Amino acid sequence: MRRRKQITAAVLTGAMVLSLSACGSRNTAPQTTEAATETEVEASSEAQEAEKLADGVAETTAGLVQGTNEAGIYRYLGIPYAEAKERFVPAQDVTPWEGVRMADTYGSMSPQGAISGLGDAGNQDGTDNNCQNLNIWTPGLKDGQKRPVMVWLHGGGFSSGSANGEEFDGEALSRSGDVVVVGVNHRLNVFGYLDLAAYGEKYKDSANVGMWDIVDSLQWIQDNIENFGGDPDNVTVFGQSGGGAKVLALMTSPDAEGLFHKGIVQSGATETMGVSFNTQESSTRLAENVLENLGITEENLEDIQTVSVEELETAAAEALQETGEELQIPAALGGSYSMDWEPVVDGDFLPTNPVTEESFAEAGTDIPLLIGSNLNEWSGFFEAEPIEETEELETALREAYPDKPELTADQVDTTIIRLPLLKIMSHKADQGGAPVYSYLFTYGRSSHGAEIPYVFAHASETEEQTALSEQISQAWINFAKNGIPGTGDMPEWEPYTRESGATMLLDTESKLVHHHDKELLSILVPDYEY
Repeated sequence: MRRRKQITAAVLTGAMVLSLSACGSRNTAPQTTEAATETEVEASSEAQEAEKLADGVAETTAGLVQGTNEAGIYRYLGIPYAEAKERFVPAQDVTPWEGVRMADTYGSMSPQGAISGLGDAGNQDGTDNNCQNLNIWTPGLKDGQKRPVMVWLHGGGFSSGSANGEEFDGEALSRSGDVVVVGVNHRLNVFGYLDLAAYGEKYKDSANVGMWDIVDSLQWIQDNIENFGGDPDNVTVFGQSGGGAKVLALMTSPDAEGLFHKGIVQSGATETMGVSFNTQESSTRLAENVLENLGITEENLEDIQTVSVEELETAAAEALQETGEELQIPAALGGSYSMDWEPVVDGDFLPTNPVTEESFAEAGTDIPLLIGSNLNEWSGFFEAEPIEETEELETALREAYPDKPELTADQVDTTIIRLPLLKIMSHKADQGGAPVYSYLFTYGRSSHGAEIPYVFAHASETEEQTALSEQISQAWINFAKNGIPGTGDMPEWEPYTRESGATMLLDTESKLVHHHDKELLSILVPDYEY
């Protein structure tokens, strides 16, 4: 198992002999002459200095960071957890710094182009291969509290996105639950998943360096989060869409074992969205096509380190299409053939595919899982063939959602996310290990991502939305605290099993149902097995 080595105590000692009379100022430590005695004096002095850190200054293994305080919540932006000094290789330990590093500005995000079907990824300012940084929100620093830690993994498949969007601001969630919220930036697309393992030892981990970044962030949390008021023994990883797929990958990987303790998958990208993870065969062929498009061979392979971001992204986009057509890989979200950047089932970092019967392997057996999706997921995103209305279908629809009289079968997500997630939760429940809890977000226009502001306690346009936001965010917080979701305002949230089909419908009046849509799903997709 490749784990980051810890920064030596000597490095930390060097950082802690700073005098912090003002933010960013420092004095050098006094010189010692008698090693044994003076060392003891110095250690005592350092302990005293630690107690006198300026407000908002926190200690990390690489040095001190200065955050800001927003109405009682400390915020730290862009803290480096690792450094990618070269492309397509695992990141290294952060170079220690002297003095106090300001952490009041978002860090770089991974370079990125467009994600399949969703258009341009947006503003590319500040993108960098060395994008291993995280954001933290916490109610207290080294105050004797051990708060649950909630680590957010953003969506955008494995191709786009960042942790820096205001919709992922963790202040409200941290305040409402007395929890530490962490958002992680990491490598994506060709920078995170170009499989160059066939070209030598240097690149043996290249197929999954994007996921290795996340593992490194979790290791950093283990080494540092106590100084931010968090409990390293109670870490929950949660993510939406592609972020949910990242959670599933972590639950499958033995290299992430022990670094987190609970998982939450929100509309997690799965097999029918193209995210069933790549095989070694397909990833090797994809890399060959990328190199060919760049005019790079084994003899000049290191040129890939210096080719421009634009050239690399163009060559990668062409290779995705070429390889998908060559290997006849169905495109994400339907259509013809194409590939997407995804982790590779290499038998090492990923022993199995998370969406098969072997889901989670042994690594995730004892990890409690909260998993679900939204009723209307893709309504309004993509045009689809209208579903023929029949009396049988109408009856099943009304029985499944009696409180949604205007709902049509066209608006109900089935094969994209709901059914594949039922397969995952069924396989997880079959393990007989830690429980799995199922939900379906049904409030309003519950399209893809609609639950995010409710999870982060941001929804507040109406009293109704505010109440629902408080309920859902608290359910997530309770799961992070003790592994059981729900609140006093909800019915008891039973674990999901293949037999019970227990699912919490999250709405203005949340309710627990059992196999509520089984008949509806069987009519819409009669041949699907889960």
